[in-house]
Amino acid sequence: MTTFVLASASPARREVLRSAGIDPIVRVSDVDEDAIAAALPEGTGPETVVVELAKAKAAAVAATIPGLDADCVVVGCDSMLLVDGELQGKPHTPEVARARWGEMAGRSADLVTGHCVLRLRDGRIIAEAVDCSSTTVHFAKPEPDELDAYIATGEPLRVAGAFTLDGLGGWFVDRIDGDPSSVIGIGLPLLRRLLGDVGVAVTQLWGHTAP
Repeated sequence: MTTFVLASASPARREVLRSAGIDPIVRVSDVDEDAIAAALPEGTGPETVVVELAKAKAAAVAATIPGLDADCVVVGCDSMLLVDGELQGKPHTPEVARARWGEMAGRSADLVTGHCVLRLRDGRIIAEAVDCSSTTVHFAKPEPDELDAYIATGEPLRVAGAFTLDGLGGWFVDRIDGDPSSVIGIGLPLLRRLLGDVGVAVTQLWGHTAP
């Protein structure tokens, strides 16, 4: 069986995969996302930015696992919220999270997620597939005390766009247009296609259990 490695520390991504029949091996890339994005040419499109970040994460993890298994796939992802043409990652501080909610409350924005799938055989990359998904998120307008309480939980500080769909932030999302799993951080329909592009049927991975 092909071993599935998730190059992400995100528990939400892992839970999406587990709910869909795959319990991945988790390896964290620890790449400097800000440095990678800053090194891209000026004017690089948002879809390219998140794809390059996903590629960097997958490649960093792939370099650490030679001999893990004779056949494995490494999957890297990166999500950012596109608001008024500007990409927004994790806010990290309450002040930034509050400012971002001030911009997006009652409005719509696009959550873009880059995906990279690397297939390794005997520790060597033999195939790569990359792409980006985009889903429109329609935000509600939290009351001031609701926003204070949400920010105080710390959840919006740690996630792209300062919100979650599958956590406390879901209370403040009116609806989405597109793939909900992509908003959570890993798009199952796109991932199925990318796995197929590197020669792995998703049904082969069902029931996989991480050691």
